[in-house]
Amino acid sequence: MAVIVAITAKFLAEHYGTPAMLLALLLGIAVNFLGQEGRTVPGVAFGARSLLRLGVAFLGARISFDLMMGLGPSVILLVVAGVVATIAFGLAVSRFFGHAWRFAFLTAGSVAICGASAAMAISAILPRDERSEERLIFTVMGVTILSTLAMILYPIAVSALDLSEVQGGIFLGGTIHDVAQVVGAGFTISETTGDTATLVKLIRVAMLAPVVLVASLLIRRFATLPSGENSPPILPGFVIGFLVLACLNTLHLVPAFVVDILSTASRWLLLTAIAAVGMKTDIRQLLKVGGAAIALLSFETLFIALFILAGIKLLS
Repeated sequence: MAVIVAITAKFLAEHYGTPAMLLALLLGIAVNFLGQEGRTVPGVAFGARSLLRLGVAFLGARISFDLMMGLGPSVILLVVAGVVATIAFGLAVSRFFGHAWRFAFLTAGSVAICGASAAMAISAILPRDERSEERLIFTVMGVTILSTLAMILYPIAVSALDLSEVQGGIFLGGTIHDVAQVVGAGFTISETTGDTATLVKLIRVAMLAPVVLVASLLIRRFATLPSGENSPPILPGFVIGFLVLACLNTLHLVPAFVVDILSTASRWLLLTAIAAVGMKTDIRQLLKVGGAAIALLSFETLFIALFILAGIKLLS
């Protein structure tokens, strides 16, 4: 059933120009009774957990460190600093919005790294409680909507700010949340901008593994876990898979057709997983997240945009 929802979302996305992730989430929520009772519950749970992790692992096939190094050390440093600074900003200001560190890290990590995919990966290592699912759903929905708006508005901003094609690519790749929207925004300007934006975005995607590793170590060391819950592994298996595929692809040990297959599989696995997560979600609980959560996500998005823009101006 989760696969059927994912296929439907993909079909609608291709015909109506709407992000497939957002459609999968909304369609999943519409049939959430399938995740609550009956024979479909185990399959939905498998999709929301196991397929999610496999999809994140396969994301590693899209990473090639030697290609990213072609951007130069200053650009790489700017993008990495943007990821770290955005996560730090989210954790620092979250208390002003009435949210604890779990939600702050989830939202800031998804904004800083790669949108919905990062949100699902980070959620897998956070200590769980009764509100874990609704936090994840809200974050995925929020970053996808903001990323879609950015795909429309940021190319206009690139023109208004008089950025060059390469600078525009750095800005788009360094600020828009989801990979698909980065590609869409970049190639609406030019091929050079699109190529640069995609490479910059892959640097942020590559930050997923070190961020999850550091977060896991900090959670094990400092977080107070619910009674009976084990600490997260130092490096979850799906992150190890991500790193292995990234390294193999960097060393050119993975044939191009295999990279294409794994990339496509990753997109479908993540789409199915987000459909399954939606099927486990009660919209009434989701609405309780509140306006402060929307404000926090928006401020994090604004922060990374201003940070990358300031860095581009300094580098120029």
